[in-house]
Amino acid sequence: MKEITAADFENEVLAGGKVVLDFYSTECPPCEALAPKFEGLAGLYGQDIKFVKMFRQQNKPLAEKLGVRSSPTLLFFDHGDQLPGMLTGGIKRSDIIHHLDNMLAPERVKEIKKGIETTVTEFDVLILGAGPGGLTAGLYLCQSKVNTVLIDIALPGGHVSTTHEVSNYPGFIDPQPGYLLSHNMSEQTKLCGTIYKVAVDVTRVDLENKEVVIDEYETVRAKKIIIATGTSPNLMGIPGEKELKGRGISYCATCDAKYYGDKEVIVIGGGNSAVEEADFISRFAAKITMVHQFAEFSANKQAQEKLFANPKISTLFETEPRSFRRDGEKMIVETENLKTGTRLELAADGVFVFIGMKPNISLFRDKLELDQWGYIKTNEDMRTSIPGVFAVGDVISKKFRQITTAVADGTIAAIVIAKELN
Repeated sequence: MKEITAADFENEVLAGGKVVLDFYSTECPPCEALAPKFEGLAGLYGQDIKFVKMFRQQNKPLAEKLGVRSSPTLLFFDHGDQLPGMLTGGIKRSDIIHHLDNMLAPERVKEIKKGIETTVTEFDVLILGAGPGGLTAGLYLCQSKVNTVLIDIALPGGHVSTTHEVSNYPGFIDPQPGYLLSHNMSEQTKLCGTIYKVAVDVTRVDLENKEVVIDEYETVRAKKIIIATGTSPNLMGIPGEKELKGRGISYCATCDAKYYGDKEVIVIGGGNSAVEEADFISRFAAKITMVHQFAEFSANKQAQEKLFANPKISTLFETEPRSFRRDGEKMIVETENLKTGTRLELAADGVFVFIGMKPNISLFRDKLELDQWGYIKTNEDMRTSIPGVFAVGDVISKKFRQITTAVADGTIAAIVIAKELN
């Protein structure tokens, strides 16, 4: 694997045979999550395909020329021709493998995959998800001398790591950068002795038999499982969103706001996330238009007051987006006024969407008892409807979802499990 710059692009990529190019950024959790996957696959496919990386911030003109608008982005080349299907955002290992396999003859792919060994590892407790709830459970369990593994498809931290500032976590006089709070939580749990298997693909989850298969070839078994998979951003589901995700539409201000210096941005939503992240984006963007479906914001009053005092930010209330499209370098958002039915096209350099979250339960949705919104039901000990399976954090059914409530959930589950195992 090799680091290159724009000056190397022609020789290393266009004249480099079969190549996969990773455009990455700093302070980018999805980039950090991709790095070990990219490095691992370079070890498997490196004899046939060249793996190169390029720092996006320092090679911005080339990135924009190639249509790269968010980090990370993977581009695939075959003897100078860019192949269709770039990958962006939270990139799965399986998706990269699919693209790499398509670049090689089937016989060669079989040879490469023969070298992948199947393994089985066993632990007392398996924690699925490394947000505040999962990290806290891991900390308490390892301090109780319980052999624990923590599995996550990204790096530890959860949504906290992509929040630019946290001002309501106890013990800190000054607001803390979200990435730093997540880093400190993660390091504390790791140093205690919890085993980390992060930035992996979760292939299969068998709650009854307490087994999780990661990266297709490794089975992890445990006596108890704690589900701490959290939530993911809701999508709008309107024309153009899927096609332009990562190419003008972003769901992470911390990751992408810095690329909109002195540019115009549209922010969709009106809750705490939308209002607070709009204020953060205003550190870079010259103009921000908020689009919100209701007549007023639902964010906390302090955040609203700060937003209304920001001269860079204006708002369209009682308005919803109806479609997204690109016109040259501009994003075009078609909106509808919900009172009058009037349609209006807004032009901007980028769009950020913050319209709430949904629980990450796709791999075991039909196995557990859920509430009407799809969140996992638990009792006061954090037990689910399956014996030996617990759940904590934002993924469970509860009234409030905060860092502090997730930490409390993780504490309770870990203490209950430690007493049972000991």
